Amino acid sequence: QVQLVESGGGLVQAGGSLRLSCAASGRTFSSYTMGWFRQAPGKERDFLAGITWSGGTTYYADSVKGRFTMSRDNAQNTVYLQMNSLKPEDTAVYYCAATSYVGPLRQSRFFNYWGQGTQVTVSS
Repeated sequence: QVQLVESGGGLVQAGGSLRLSCAASGRTFSSYTMGWFRQAPGKERDFLAGITWSGGTTYYADSVKGRFTMSRDNAQNTVYLQMNSLKPEDTAVYYCAATSYVGPLRQSRFFNYWGQGTQVTVSS
């Protein structure tokens, strides 16, 4: 019922910033908790950030806390991930996801809608 499309990935130098966007096609977007995940080559998909349906609660993985900020604009059916102070180890494919379960949720198995991913590469 919900389709997600990420954008905003690309190549950035270490210490730089990047903002990812995730556009949702479903008109019930505001009913879903949204999350950002990433998967580096040869590694598992890891949770990065989440935001509840109301937009009033955000939560983050320790690895990105203080550097990444998630937000949502329900009127535009879009969520964002502002990434600052990027490091080479942040290089990965970044995924947007949604769940109809009530949050805050961190496990990927609870997110039943996924975007196709966008590549983020951080160079030294």
